[in-house]
Amino acid sequence: MKQHFYINFLKRAIWFILIFGLKLGSADAQEGEMIIAQPQYIKDEFVFTEAPFESCHAATIVDAGDGHLIAAWFAGKHEGNADVGIWVSHHMGDFWSAPIEVAAGADSLGQPTACWNPVLFKSRAGKLFLHYKVGKSPREWWAEVIVSDDKGSTWSKPKKLPENMLGPIKNKPLQLANGDILYPSSTESIDDKKWRIHLEKSDSLGNNWKRIAIDNNNFNAIQPSILSYKDNRLQLLARSRNNKIVSSWSYDNGKNWTALDPTHLPNPNSGSDAVTLSNGLQLLVYNPLLAGKNWWEGRSVLKLASSTDGINWEEVHTLEEKEKGEYSYPAIIQSADGFIHMVYTYDRKCIKYIKFKP
Repeated sequence: MKQHFYINFLKRAIWFILIFGLKLGSADAQEGEMIIAQPQYIKDEFVFTEAPFESCHAATIVDAGDGHLIAAWFAGKHEGNADVGIWVSHHMGDFWSAPIEVAAGADSLGQPTACWNPVLFKSRAGKLFLHYKVGKSPREWWAEVIVSDDKGSTWSKPKKLPENMLGPIKNKPLQLANGDILYPSSTESIDDKKWRIHLEKSDSLGNNWKRIAIDNNNFNAIQPSILSYKDNRLQLLARSRNNKIVSSWSYDNGKNWTALDPTHLPNPNSGSDAVTLSNGLQLLVYNPLLAGKNWWEGRSVLKLASSTDGINWEEVHTLEEKEKGEYSYPAIIQSADGFIHMVYTYDRKCIKYIKFKP
């Protein structure tokens, strides 16, 4: 029993060291001493406090380089309304810039149409991509993208992706060692009302698209995120209607994938996001509750979990815990300087930003 206790204690100590930047030793410490700092955020703030829209959702964030962060989200009167566009804000010092709309949707007749789910991504060559969807609903939308070569100061005109390609549905792509870009994607069918995840791949310039199928194994799943491991192993973690986050694995750098299986992590039919840190640790941000009668139930608690193998996950921090409200659709990245950044929906009224010291 004593051995079991000490092993568990040691495991928890290691988790805190990895996640919250606890330090072993210092210039003033004797060899073998452990100096432990209290877990704390460096930044815990709203991206904006005033904005010319009533509702916002589905934030994304990217490291543009040299301490420059960009966040984006969709906003308007309410989700799905024709006035909903893609808005961005820049962080280049101590504060976020005022939100600016950079993309608006229009149908084939030029009539205003809602935008959805922006995803920011910077390629290794430095090109910045902003993917998003346009349409009346997720069952009818199509994919568009704008690009920037000046860290989001200016953007290209919108371009539709090739037919039957949707790009990243909610979470960031992964650029492979050969330069190809892998996009976590999914569809919501009108015909059979099924949710299905898949992947898409392009070259490093965002051209030459290809679709990669996944056996969904009778799960209704959407909005996957991608994690990477040694030996070219990749993992998908996805939202589902089945009260569990579901998972798929690739052992050949994304060419083939295993059938979906449930993890032990609960999911209330709500989006999550995950990131592989530079030290190999995996982080997941998610709502750890079960689904309610309505789609928005189960989103009042938001937590951070960590894992080394993608199978065994441990909750390490609570970001939000309230009886009511929606704290959901997180995005998480690690910037080039090692810091961890998160953005998420704060009750549909604002976007919350959190920064951890690594």
